[in-house]
Amino acid sequence: MTWLLVAAGAAVGAPLRYLVDRAVQSRHPSDFPWGTFTVNVAGCLLLGVLTGAVRGGGLGTAAQTWIGTGLCGALTTYSTFSYECLRLVERGRPGPAVANVLGTTVVGLGAVALGLSVVRAGVG
Repeated sequence: MTWLLVAAGAAVGAPLRYLVDRAVQSRHPSDFPWGTFTVNVAGCLLLGVLTGAVRGGGLGTAAQTWIGTGLCGALTTYSTFSYECLRLVERGRPGPAVANVLGTTVVGLGAVALGLSVVRAGVG
């Protein structure tokens, strides 16, 4: 039944990604993919919080499967991120493409660390 947890999480995460992406991108009319950047960073933060809660014993492995694998897996998107970087390069905008790669990676790592730290501070 693990696959049902993953599917249930994905059923929430995929529409959430679409709605957040559209809402953010409509407020930032540039060609930089702010919507994808936002969902990827939000997913990293959520995964950090979740991982901290599971490690601390506050949540079980079922929550990790449902939220981490299902919801975060569908909320975040590496394929769209990659496509949007390539599209920026094809449009002659390598600077924003590099900024997207570096920004998504660095800010995403920071979001995971922040999520873990917040939970550790709350538990400890």
